[in-house]
Amino acid sequence: MKSTLLSFAFIALTVFLNAQNQGISYPSVGRGVATTFVNDYHSLGINNSALGWGNDYGKNVTTGMSEFSLGFYSDSLSSERLKKLYKAIRTDMKDEEPTEGQWAEQKEYAQDYVESGMAIDLSHNWLGFSFQTKKFGGIAFSVSEHYNWYSKLNSQTSDLIFQGKLSSYFDQLTVVYGTDTTMISNSGNVPQDSLDHVIEGSASVPLNLSGITNGSRIQFTWNRHYNFGYGKKLFGNDSTFAIYGGIGGRFIQSMAMYDMVSDNEGIRMYSAMSPSYNLDYGSVSNINPSNFTESGFIPKPVGTGYGVDVSASIKLFGKLKIAAAVNNVGSVKYTRNVYRVMDTLVAKMSLGGISDYNVTDAIEPFLEDGGLFSLVGEEEHVVNNAATFRIGGSIDLGKFLSLGIDLVTPFNKENPGSLANGVIAAGGDFKPAKWIAISAGYLGGGIYKHNVPVGVNFILGGGTYEFGISSRDALSFFLDSSNSISTAFGFARVRF
Repeated sequence: MKSTLLSFAFIALTVFLNAQNQGISYPSVGRGVATTFVNDYHSLGINNSALGWGNDYGKNVTTGMSEFSLGFYSDSLSSERLKKLYKAIRTDMKDEEPTEGQWAEQKEYAQDYVESGMAIDLSHNWLGFSFQTKKFGGIAFSVSEHYNWYSKLNSQTSDLIFQGKLSSYFDQLTVVYGTDTTMISNSGNVPQDSLDHVIEGSASVPLNLSGITNGSRIQFTWNRHYNFGYGKKLFGNDSTFAIYGGIGGRFIQSMAMYDMVSDNEGIRMYSAMSPSYNLDYGSVSNINPSNFTESGFIPKPVGTGYGVDVSASIKLFGKLKIAAAVNNVGSVKYTRNVYRVMDTLVAKMSLGGISDYNVTDAIEPFLEDGGLFSLVGEEEHVVNNAATFRIGGSIDLGKFLSLGIDLVTPFNKENPGSLANGVIAAGGDFKPAKWIAISAGYLGGGIYKHNVPVGVNFILGGGTYEFGISSRDALSFFLDSSNSISTAFGFARVRF
């Protein structure tokens, strides 16, 4: 199974992920804080009231495109392991075969990746636009892509995912040589020639799926957002006290959703995947009321929805800003290729395991015909958005230094794509000259342990053109024991 979006993202990064709390604002990734620093289309989904502030350069129009953010995070894996994972996924997405050395590493590390808490987020801004004046306020629009993945599997589930029909869970193997079929014991020392002819693994004492997978979780969404927002000063004077308000939202197209959790209460799973994933659901698709097979060069959406943003901010004495926002309240309704899982006995499996440690391929053995799950087609399924509440403040210490703090919390961390827990950040910008801004900060909470974001942004022509690069964790460049790797980049921001 190959994700078109991931293929695009990894190939693009060889030439040069959704930041869950900084959106598509690559400068904010470098400082860790965003709520009171963004003030054009970057404020969409963060703080729409900032559109009423105008920008720092006295220009009315801001446009931008080709802005990326990509991150890998883990609660237990080192940055060295994460870098190897990134290289493996990039190799897989480009349909390249791993070298002998890479393959040896993959076999050694494979189960570590799926058994550790692992998150991948990616964002890409296709187009952003904002128009701002003192009298009118500010209006903005953007089109952005967001990919969010989280997975953590128990050891038995990961063994089934990687070994498939050859897993040690199955004590009998069905072997076919030409027209001859025989059953052999899966003793652990079966000759490779026999393993090559296995068509199915069987368990003589099968267990319930919920028992096998207990303690496992996978959450995955791939959404396209058509964002819009408006912000305006409500009353007051910036030099003393002023209040701003903002409202906005987005139309959402979803290309994929997978939400599986298995715990002491049982197993729950809903999925809806675009036909571009080429999943073979088998005969169950014939009786699925939401079955959808139409594909094309651009993946077809399987769900649509909306999100609403509301925000307010205060300016004090021309130096201090305080803002609060509720973002992305809404839902997505899935009406194509919707499936749920039945908790049944796992007696046999005919699929092979995944062949490398690209954890994003783990969905295939769950969903495809002959895999682990017994599926039931559904007409529709509604998923609440990964909504957030955020509050932040900042102070301008002259023309050269701005410092701020942010707190971002999820409405419901169980919703796919949500923050795992609240995130707190502190950071700022240092501007030693008009043409450069150096960012740094601290980021902790959620799935981030102790990150030190850094970034640099170049501002040319008095704000007419800017570009920059940043990372959510500078420690990954120096310490192999850090738990994340990330990059964010923008090179086509223009104002006039």
